[in-house]
Amino acid sequence: MRCPFCAHDDSQVKDSRPTEDNTAIRRRRQCESCGARFTTFERVQLREITVIKNDETREPFARSKIEQSVALACRKRGIAQERLDQLVSGIQRRIETLGESEIVSKAIGEMVMDGLRQLDSVAYIRFASVYRDFGEARDFEEFASSVRDVGNS
Repeated sequence: MRCPFCAHDDSQVKDSRPTEDNTAIRRRRQCESCGARFTTFERVQLREITVIKNDETREPFARSKIEQSVALACRKRGIAQERLDQLVSGIQRRIETLGESEIVSKAIGEMVMDGLRQLDSVAYIRFASVYRDFGEARDFEEFASSVRDVGNS
């Protein structure tokens, strides 16, 4: 594993343990060159998934994109990182167990919407405002008024 500090190619695993939800292995590593310590996560990948975007372009599925979107929607909401990780892992598992090698981005967006709806109403509305591309304040207002308080709200 390449060191993120000095880019040296070799590191030593100092500690390994499963994550809270048992969907990954957390490894503490130490660079053999500069001695810096860092953490990596190892996750099971059942198959290669291709995402079909709205403009019909295709790209490999990237868990990190879901993580970034969820983190942005939940920013300053006081939701534990563990719960966000569980949400993202659940979405990834659903995608991988569909049995398909391709999935449309809209389906992923709907999975994120469903997860956020159950987790936090404000995060759900934040994500929806970008995902549904609200053009006017009225769109936002109508959507927000249809949402009941759920999760941590």
